[in-house]
Amino acid sequence: MSAQNRQRTENVTEMATSFGFEKVGEGEKQPMVNKVFHQVADRYDIMNDLMSGGMHRIWKDAFVAWLNPPQKQRGSEPFKLLDVAGGTGDISFRVVERSKKTAHSTVFDINGSMLAVGKDRAKENGLISNLEFVEGNAEELPFEDKSFDAYTIAYGIRNVPRIDKALSEAHRVLKRGGRFMCLEFSNVEMPLLDKVYDAFSFNAIPRIGDFVTGDAESYAYLVESIRKFPNQARFKAMIEKAGFQQVTYRNMSGGITAMHSGWKL
Repeated sequence: MSAQNRQRTENVTEMATSFGFEKVGEGEKQPMVNKVFHQVADRYDIMNDLMSGGMHRIWKDAFVAWLNPPQKQRGSEPFKLLDVAGGTGDISFRVVERSKKTAHSTVFDINGSMLAVGKDRAKENGLISNLEFVEGNAEELPFEDKSFDAYTIAYGIRNVPRIDKALSEAHRVLKRGGRFMCLEFSNVEMPLLDKVYDAFSFNAIPRIGDFVTGDAESYAYLVESIRKFPNQARFKAMIEKAGFQQVTYRNMSGGITAMHSGWKL
């Protein structure tokens, strides 16, 4: 295991005071994370392509395929998705399109700049009528109990200071039989790939970020935050502790990214 991977936090409560590898005070992380995404919002999607070589598109397609939203409306109510940290709309757009525009998604994000980009993209793609954009905190969702059929969060959970609180809120707002799904960078489990991945992440990604956005520091944080996030098994245990059942995960690309799924039964 690489030196960077060994820096993954052993105590998940440390995530609340961990801004990448930097230790910060209680309550300081969220404003710092907000600043990062305000700075990168306009180039966020371009950077995703450059950082992953376009692989993020394949990972997101696989994620939505596993969710498998219904393609016909059941009764009078549409399939209701809460897409947390949904920002620029990548997951929500895929869900709506896969459902043949029968699903409704609430794109929820703490960052108004990311939501603005997502709303513009939704209008351009003719999907705005199936979407709602709401600004707020994943730790305190402004929705009633048992409101949604599914909750997704893609590449956002590691930026939430109190992950346990976000998971508890996810459980609260899901209907009985509802599904929680998370897509997140994870722990590379393939020998040699971990070293290549570390070298690329720590050396190339901040430089690409600097070239494209003029902001190397934000991308250095994003790389570090991946290494601090709990590995697959530890995150699975956190989801189970929040009350979800039948929790499973699937690795993609050797564990560079992982999909987690759990049910509210």
